[in-house]
Amino acid sequence: MTAFRKIKKLIAGEALDPLDPRTRQAIAITPLFALIGLGADGLSSACYGPEEAFLALGQHMPLALFLAAATAATVFIVSFGYSQIIELFPAGGGGYRVATELLGPRCGVVSGAALLVDYVLTVATSIASGVEALFSLLPATAQAFRLVTELGLIVLMSCLNLRGMKQSILVLLPVFLGFVVIHAALIVYGVAVHSGQLTAIVPAAVGEARGMSHAFGPLVVAALLMRAFSLGAGTYTGLEAVSNNVNMIVEPRVRNGKWTMFSMAASLAFTAGGIIMLYMLWHARPVEGKTLNAVVFGSVIDHLGMGSSLARHALLAVVLALEAGLLLVGAQAGFLDGPTVLSNMAADSWMPRYFRQLSTRLVRRNGVVVIGVANLAILLWTHGDVTTLVVLYSINVFLTFSLSFLGLCIYRWSRRDRGGWLRPFALAVLGLSTTVTVLAVTLVEKFTAGGWLTVLVTGVVIALCFLVRRHYREISMQLAKEDALFAGAAPKVDGDGDTALRPDPSRSTAIVLVDRHRGTSMHALLCVARMFPGRFDNMIVLTVGEVDAQSWEDAKHIEHLRQEMSSSLAYYMAQSRYQGYAADCRIEFVTRPMDGLVRLTEATMDEFPNSVCFASKLAFSRVNLSAWLHNRTPAEIRKRLQSQGKRMVLLPMKIG
Repeated sequence: MTAFRKIKKLIAGEALDPLDPRTRQAIAITPLFALIGLGADGLSSACYGPEEAFLALGQHMPLALFLAAATAATVFIVSFGYSQIIELFPAGGGGYRVATELLGPRCGVVSGAALLVDYVLTVATSIASGVEALFSLLPATAQAFRLVTELGLIVLMSCLNLRGMKQSILVLLPVFLGFVVIHAALIVYGVAVHSGQLTAIVPAAVGEARGMSHAFGPLVVAALLMRAFSLGAGTYTGLEAVSNNVNMIVEPRVRNGKWTMFSMAASLAFTAGGIIMLYMLWHARPVEGKTLNAVVFGSVIDHLGMGSSLARHALLAVVLALEAGLLLVGAQAGFLDGPTVLSNMAADSWMPRYFRQLSTRLVRRNGVVVIGVANLAILLWTHGDVTTLVVLYSINVFLTFSLSFLGLCIYRWSRRDRGGWLRPFALAVLGLSTTVTVLAVTLVEKFTAGGWLTVLVTGVVIALCFLVRRHYREISMQLAKEDALFAGAAPKVDGDGDTALRPDPSRSTAIVLVDRHRGTSMHALLCVARMFPGRFDNMIVLTVGEVDAQSWEDAKHIEHLRQEMSSSLAYYMAQSRYQGYAADCRIEFVTRPMDGLVRLTEATMDEFPNSVCFASKLAFSRVNLSAWLHNRTPAEIRKRLQSQGKRMVLLPMKIG
């Protein structure tokens, strides 16, 4: 094993067998793990969302009571809506799949593109916020190393996710549990200490609202609250994560997915609402170089009376370190959900198809790499500035929320003739009105402050998606015409079946790589017969069955793949025998077609020493997106074989 392969194995881990039923059980995650890996994004937003909302109130702190209540209510409204989505789409897909199925493909691509941009910003914002919280404990001279630390963490988390979801969650488990336990204790204690003021906060909030209404009018009060509410909209990001990846949860998926969703909502509502209450009760004020959480939790810890200042500082350091750690755990959702959305969009030809591929660890590796690289770029561009990232953040997630709830409303209304439709329909309408309102206010509030860039980038992604889909549709139409030429049954020849002539390894052999497209495969078979008449005695057809993200979702898909590939091989072997060759076939089911074909070809050429390999190579009349959207597998295989002294011929097939 080369040094490179050893390093690769160390990073990615041992390969998993996609056809082994035990593999699916081994990598599926329990509801607790789902809460950590998928729910941490929502919970981690309590580290910065409530602060943004509270500071927007300015001197009108008593109004924070309404803000805390609205925050908790919104969390549950959104989570109840996504519980319906889990029930309707147990195979996962979340906002993209909902919009595609219920509103149409165009709405689906808008939702998917918005999610992709949002997940990149989720990772960047979480990492930057976490490092900022961590560096608030260090001397000012350490600030110079903050950006380098953020970039290093992106690389580290990318490597963790290449090993698989469960492995990455195991590493982050202690941080999540520590955050929940300590923050719950401090929130309960902080509120209990000021329990005597609890009876006065409602009259104070009502009095503040009345006073402002008399002085400035009720619309000003409503505008202030809506502005604060929208600036804290980052609190609700991540609530859709469970519905995107419910297919990764152990059976029964729907029940466990709903439990995870409710647990995430309850923990986020308690934490975010509780922190806003602490701000209000402890009269928290911004301190330069510190987050508002650091200020208020420092006050609560000082009130504990732990004796030495060293012990108090140590406890505060632990609290802030856990906040920073949870923000890093929250970034995990972007690494899980982003590749999932990319894969689902690639299955519908909105994205390059190699995003459907799984690694040997059954991870959407290409998607993980793209999310990692995109975050390195955005952190370098913004220099890891949390203020800039927060402005760009949270716009897109409410666009996806709104499309999802609109789809739910249409779905429930279309089934109003059935019983039990009214309650879920009312919840969907409530969710739609809430998310649309927040989206509108967020757009108005953040657009001129830099939010326009998020809208622009999302628009560019949508435009690229339409270009990709148009290219794939054109190619599919051309390939369908070629496939139609060979749509009939394979010809029958004498001696076909068990009595057919078997290939002799000592004779000259043509090894032909085929795929699911009969047109391209038959092009290679017929070209060998026409261009090299009488040159070969044997013909071996090789193919791989690709276990991608879509086929991995359900064991039935893999069985269907087996049957489809077996039928194709039988057809190609019959055609080879009809041409007068002694024919045989080889097949392997893999997650990486390139590696599988190379391995299969090398083994077959070793078995048949006097052999030449052939494959069709698509030749495009227009070279635009073609080189980027197609994996050029035959050319790569030829390169590898030639480095070993083996012979391979590419047979160009013009497309378009």
